[in-house]
Amino acid sequence: MPTAAALIIGNEILTGKVEEANLTLLARELFGLGIELRRVVVCPDDIAGIAGDIERLRGSFDYVITSGGVGPTHDDVTLKAVAAAFDRPLVRSPELVTKIREMVGERCTEGHLRMADVPEGADLVSTPEVPWPSVVMDNVYVLPGVPRIFRMKLPLLRDRLAAGRRFYSRAVYTMCRETDIAEMLDLVVAAHAEVEIGSYPVMDGDYRVKLTVDSRSRGAADLALAALVEALPAGAVVRVEGGAAAAGRR
Repeated sequence: MPTAAALIIGNEILTGKVEEANLTLLARELFGLGIELRRVVVCPDDIAGIAGDIERLRGSFDYVITSGGVGPTHDDVTLKAVAAAFDRPLVRSPELVTKIREMVGERCTEGHLRMADVPEGADLVSTPEVPWPSVVMDNVYVLPGVPRIFRMKLPLLRDRLAAGRRFYSRAVYTMCRETDIAEMLDLVVAAHAEVEIGSYPVMDGDYRVKLTVDSRSRGAADLALAALVEALPAGAVVRVEGGAAAAGRR
């Protein structure tokens, strides 16, 4: 099954100046593609550190997706780090130079043109949503840090990444406390090895604990969901999402 790692880049994330917003978007996208997000690394704007992280991650996972550090300012060093990780020089792309000159015209400066510097041998991949291309180097996908643009770049992953078998997701919302159902959950988990069962309490809302079931087998997901619903105390289930158990409660 395909795996992925996310590399979130930026001093502003590590200092709390900017709230990280792209990881949830990426995790949902990869989950929908049947790709397991197995590792998340957050690193500062340091070329050697980013390059080292890329080297380690790209050798351990099928895909590495980076977020941040691709603008025109002094602290945008991601592409330099990608070049270092692959032992390639940065080269100025004629294609990107043309795009920049078309966009800014006579106002074009060296600062603008730095946006055209990419690792030698990189692929430049555009999407209809964002005409400015993203850099792809082997299994490393370089995406921007601005959440709105990051979201618009996600179709790139859908088009380029080899999807795995999809996940089937189910959920049970219950009024039980986690302490009251912990032993029951242990039994259901032990009996349904093909599925991943999660338990997520909330402090406010119309339920106390959300139980989730994820599996690459629809049948296994439905069986585990049914087992959870059956094992919960009478009247404790607020609602069920997905699978035959949900249909049966409508």
